[in-house]
Amino acid sequence: MTRLDLNRADSQIAKKTGVSVSDINNIIIWGNHSATQYPDVNHATVRGTPLREYVKDDIWLNDGFISKVAKRGAEIIGTKGKSSAVSAANAACDHVHDWWFGTPSFKCTSMAVISDGNPYGAPPGLMYSFPVQVGVDGNWHFVKGLKIDEFSRKKMDASAKELLEERKMALGI
Repeated sequence: MTRLDLNRADSQIAKKTGVSVSDINNIIIWGNHSATQYPDVNHATVRGTPLREYVKDDIWLNDGFISKVAKRGAEIIGTKGKSSAVSAANAACDHVHDWWFGTPSFKCTSMAVISDGNPYGAPPGLMYSFPVQVGVDGNWHFVKGLKIDEFSRKKMDASAKELLEERKMALGI
């Protein structure tokens, strides 16, 4: 559930910076809901400041943060002995809110959608998380024109590769 991962990413940044989650915009979750998902902060802001400038810790953002977001669900299960069902339910409510009311013009959300026609090079036919905007009519579209650096490209491609392997296994081919 992509929105669950997005909420986890926002909460990790809020914890690191001491700001409210509502002060954080446009973290993007790319790819699969697994350890290969990529929480990308390169287009995000904190109180209007580019997130990387606000956090000032690229080592943590490129390593510890990514790992923490990807493994948070397993961590909760390991620590509490139960699933993060309440977090998942909250994330589902956030998605429904976005579909019903739309996303503000300055903000995107991350949704796992069919990858056909995407502008970021993910293979077609996958359910892959992308940055999208949702209109008040409930229709979504890919956010286009985001620059993807080499680090991000590798992360995004690894997630797509995993999804292709999962599809191959599921279809028995």
